Amino acid sequence: MPEKLKDILFPRHKVEYFAQILQEAYPPFESKNFVDCVCDKRWPERELKEKMRHTTLCLHRFLPEDFRQSVEILKALVPKVKGFEAIVLPDYVEVYGLEHWDISLPALGILTKCGSSEFAIRPFLNKNTAGAMQFMQRWAADPDPRVRRLASEGCRPRLPWGMAVPALKEDPSPILPILEKLKNDPAEAVRRSVANNLNDISKDHPELVLGLCERWAGESQESDRIIKHACRSLLKEGNKRAMLLFGFANPEKMQISEIKVSSGKLKIGGEINLSFELLLQTEKPQMVRLEYVVHYVKANGKTSPKVFQIREAELAPGTHRIRKKHAFADVSVRKHYPGVHSIEVVVNGEVKAAVSVQLEE
Repeated sequence: MPEKLKDILFPRHKVEYFAQILQEAYPPFESKNFVDCVCDKRWPERELKEKMRHTTLCLHRFLPEDFRQSVEILKALVPKVKGFEAIVLPDYVEVYGLEHWDISLPALGILTKCGSSEFAIRPFLNKNTAGAMQFMQRWAADPDPRVRRLASEGCRPRLPWGMAVPALKEDPSPILPILEKLKNDPAEAVRRSVANNLNDISKDHPELVLGLCERWAGESQESDRIIKHACRSLLKEGNKRAMLLFGFANPEKMQISEIKVSSGKLKIGGEINLSFELLLQTEKPQMVRLEYVVHYVKANGKTSPKVFQIREAELAPGTHRIRKKHAFADVSVRKHYPGVHSIEVVVNGEVKAAVSVQLEE
């Protein structure tokens, strides 16, 4: 069985290393007692985020009571840490620094250089959105790409695994100047964060994002890649305006026939071959986006759709035979349940044909 992330990031020897460098930066630090506090009886069973927060709480017991002094110690560790200990540093500021903005916000900009502060900034955004966004604006101009990435990633309205920021979901306008500033950033990680932020915004304000992407289109290769990634959710939804933006033609003259699966009934863990014919009744080649949607049966018997891409290509008029394998094996993000799973074929955002598979224990 593969190691879990919580065990890779938080082994005891890393806790001991963390204690060692803490004592080097702050000689009164009780390294042995700290390790014993962190690696208690419940340590092996704690999940990833619980281990991080537990370490933060233990750290607070052995650092000075004065928050400013504690933060100076943590900042001194930045060149020496990576992995779990780097994650703990901004978490400490998140937990104990909400009443010390003048210390905490500059510190998060430093601590993000070893372990991203994108999660730690969220409570500050919720407490004073406008105040926190002023720091985001400054970080967007920082010479360090890790700090510039924080400017975009930290204010994502729907950051995965992060605390929600309702004010930015409702009104993302404070985010847009930052994304404008970073859209041609030399660092790919920063540009990808811009795209992810826009994708988040598109789930609540699709027309706003489409308007921005239409303005950015053709400005540069970098901005073109950003807008394609930013519109991925809109494309999966079959948004017509998004389809036109990327040159995907009206599917009116595109038809699916002879759709079939290699087996209409199979066990969980098995796989099928999906095949069909795509007919383009057009005079010229067309840009085509082919997808299929699996409506997975959930534990309660209801279904949940998941979109999978087959290909994007310019195809000539006529008939094209398409084949695709699909596995119904459990993975970390999906458990399969018995029942009828409908599979739809989507051409340029429009469902054109469907078939079903009976999944059994």
